[in-house]
Amino acid sequence: MSRKLRQVPVRLDSGGITQLSPADLGAILRAADSLIMSAGRTLLSKILKGSRDHKIMELKLNACPAFGYFSQLDHVAILARIDWVILNGYLTIEYSGRLPLLSYTPQGWEIERDTYSTELLKRLKDLCLGKCTPDDLTFLKDKNRSLILLLLDKIADSKDPAYIHVLELWKQIEYKKVRERIQQVILVLQELTPSE
Repeated sequence: MSRKLRQVPVRLDSGGITQLSPADLGAILRAADSLIMSAGRTLLSKILKGSRDHKIMELKLNACPAFGYFSQLDHVAILARIDWVILNGYLTIEYSGRLPLLSYTPQGWEIERDTYSTELLKRLKDLCLGKCTPDDLTFLKDKNRSLILLLLDKIADSKDPAYIHVLELWKQIEYKKVRERIQQVILVLQELTPSE
């Protein structure tokens, strides 16, 4: 007969916080991205604090764009903000065995997807300015499909033909369905390019 695992209880306390700014909410969701279904609130608070904790450095979580976002706050104040995000339906707690792990709700993922795709769009724009190879675009491989499709929509909406070269290179390393969407975006941008 197996023993039932006792789940680690989570007590959420938003510390009287009634609202977070869109920037604060976006930073918390952005910092949570690398922890989804692998860690919980404590590690998230350390990223947002800018901790040089051994685990943060070992997992290279200091590379997160939101690393140190709340560096001026103490851990209790940061946890209160994280708990507000959970209590207001942007993140949720799911258990893996006995451990409570963070997960996005659909509402939280929608915000994170927009934030992350904008970040990737800027990175691609920077690549348009210099020499670029397909190897420079491997960071896009195996990303969430809905994230990539939103990124491609943003590229199409930009109406900027400077992306065409990078898109051609990206197409070389992608899976079929994404390749097809990349080609559609290339065609949209080519139509907008004035003929010489």
